[in-house]
Amino acid sequence: MRTGLLVIAGLALIGFLAVAVVLPQMEGGKAKEAGAALVAGAEEAKAKVAAAAEKSGNLAGSGAEVKLANKTDPKHGELKWVVEGNGVIRGWNEKNGLEITLKPALAGGKVAWSCSGYTRDAMPVACGGK
Repeated sequence: MRTGLLVIAGLALIGFLAVAVVLPQMEGGKAKEAGAALVAGAEEAKAKVAAAAEKSGNLAGSGAEVKLANKTDPKHGELKWVVEGNGVIRGWNEKNGLEITLKPALAGGKVAWSCSGYTRDAMPVACGGK
């Protein structure tokens, strides 16, 4: 009887560890993939904003004509982006609670981008992640 209780206690401990440690790590991996997809999905808009800004020599209005369609991904859910008139690109993924902001800066006729995102754990390194 004592052996049976020890076996049950051992199985309960293994189950607890799986729920407490393994499953959150798996979810974190999915969120990281969604963060990378969110950043990658903005590349087309970044190129259009950069081309407009470099042509005019000004960021004002560089994003006015740029639109990005929402994308539905079976793994990550819906990915959405909005391009502001000044070229700033904002993206989000409600399923994983992610947000990104891509800000252009024009210097020497070339556009450089800075990226920040939330949650930091799910963002690529280039976007402030770990």
